[in-house]
Amino acid sequence: MQNKDTVRLDRWLWAARFYKTRSLAVGAIKRGRITLNTRRAKPSRQIMVGDLLTIRKAQLVYEVSVVALSEKRLSAPLAQALYVELPGSMAARELREQEMKANRQMRINGRPSKKDRRLQQAIKRQD
Repeated sequence: MQNKDTVRLDRWLWAARFYKTRSLAVGAIKRGRITLNTRRAKPSRQIMVGDLLTIRKAQLVYEVSVVALSEKRLSAPLAQALYVELPGSMAARELREQEMKANRQMRINGRPSKKDRRLQQAIKRQD
């Protein structure tokens, strides 16, 4: 019998639209890309409102607080209401997205010139 105040972690990640399928969510949890309250978790771990999740996905890190629970997949606007991303996480993620976009633009031009290569190395050293 399941308590209505908790939901399985893999189901919640799927319902909140972080992953397209539950099996992808389970795989990410097993690989250690999801932490629950700063600890590694199993897919069957029960989460509650107020729990903190760190989700590493596609070179981005999301730090979210669980605001609501759902076992059913919802539309995108409703799914975003299930969590609140922490302000520090949001700023860091947006900065990382800009860096990735800049790196992508550098690669489009083909083989980098000597100047481009040195610029890429300087960016890598800052990380």
